[in-house]
Amino acid sequence: MRYGYFPGCSLLSGAAEYDRSARGVLAALDVAVEEIEDWVCCGATPAHATNHTLSVALPAISCAAAEKQGLDILTCCSACFSRLKQANAELQKDPALLAKVNGIIEEDYKGTIRVLHVAEILAREVGLDALRARVTRPLKGLKIASYYGCLLARLPEELRIDKIEYPTLLDDLMAATGAEPVDWPCKTECCGAALTLAMQDTVVRLSGQLLQTARDCGADALVVACPLCQANLDLFQSNAEEQLREAFGLPVLYFTQVLGLALGLEADDLCLDKVIVDPMPLLAEKGLVETAVYL
Repeated sequence: MRYGYFPGCSLLSGAAEYDRSARGVLAALDVAVEEIEDWVCCGATPAHATNHTLSVALPAISCAAAEKQGLDILTCCSACFSRLKQANAELQKDPALLAKVNGIIEEDYKGTIRVLHVAEILAREVGLDALRARVTRPLKGLKIASYYGCLLARLPEELRIDKIEYPTLLDDLMAATGAEPVDWPCKTECCGAALTLAMQDTVVRLSGQLLQTARDCGADALVVACPLCQANLDLFQSNAEEQLREAFGLPVLYFTQVLGLALGLEADDLCLDKVIVDPMPLLAEKGLVETAVYL
């Protein structure tokens, strides 16, 4: 099992713990990845909102590179996944657009590859049974609210990898570790996304509502698949506590960090020290690590 790895911009900078934990989990499950040669930014929201051709051409560069390597694309970031998957589908369906984009990027992309999110690869191509069989540190007693955000499940109908209103892909992965998925109503509510730059109060309010609901539904922690969601819920959690005048203390982890913990990877391998709301006291309380202090 081998894939072309598209890390994207965030995983090589502010979300390095997502990159490192994902690579660790994939290696532990015998999934080989080969970084796509000369990949470029997917364009994210700015390209999509500015120019349609640009929003397709940017992902096409990386898709063409993966096709040359003979590999389907594996990506972790929800925004990268959304842009790469939608652009690839457009190119596969529209020969005129494919010809136009190939002319722009000076490639001969044929549209033969798939774009997959790491979560669907782990749950469906590796398989939940295989994942359960590799668990060496069952996360019994850990109650986790899976937060999908706006992008992971909200694709055009023919491209969706999960139910749009009530997805369960991350919940299934968490259950395979022995953790208890929390049933809560805000799985796909917006955290404020990139409004952190222009409307920080809105981000704090929206993130606070998510944290409050997760806590009230019994969650010990949240897991995410999006670097921006992780930053908003983790970095601004103290602001939300101040605004709402209550404490949450909910660690916000990438789902790959939790999977890695169950597969026996150490805190160092998973970069747990990069999380603002320290998960170590919670993990020690649950008997999942020996000490509440990161050493």
